[in-house]
Amino acid sequence: MHLLLRTLLMLFTSARRSTLTIWDPSSLPLRVLPTDIDIAMHVNNGMYFSLMDLGRFDLMVRSGVWKTMRRRGWSPVAAGETIAFRKSLQLWQQYTIETKIIGLDAKAIYFEQRMVSDGEIYARAYIATRLVSKGRPVSQEEILREFGQPPADLVLPEWIHEWRETNALPGSRTSAPHLWEARA
Repeated sequence: MHLLLRTLLMLFTSARRSTLTIWDPSSLPLRVLPTDIDIAMHVNNGMYFSLMDLGRFDLMVRSGVWKTMRRRGWSPVAAGETIAFRKSLQLWQQYTIETKIIGLDAKAIYFEQRMVSDGEIYARAYIATRLVSKGRPVSQEEILREFGQPPADLVLPEWIHEWRETNALPGSRTSAPHLWEARA
């Protein structure tokens, strides 16, 4: 909810920016606002993923995918995320969110996103996403029919498969009781 107005503004302005294909990288210029920071006066670690949502929406809008998704009743959801931090973004600092799809598998579309300022990476994240419709996953076949085939050189990094396997929780229709594992 805290980024609702910023998201609506971004959706409006992204529709007027240069067009891309969904397979192109996008760059969204932003500035660190007071609502993005914590008591240490830098972007709060929890805000990075929320801000990166804006980068993915920018790519979807500029490529025309957002209109297709809305027409088909598809919604994007994050299925897994990991992030690494290098430097802190400070209040009022200008930066860009660099976003690109790095590959797909049978269950997810994978994004790499970077927070960049003055040509330097401040943070980098990998996000596994799904498209859902009426609470059920949209098949990759349906997605590719709508969005087109990815470039031939788009190959998902091998380590992503291991990350997803070791990071995944059971599906939403499977029991997932809260039990801490015993440590030896």
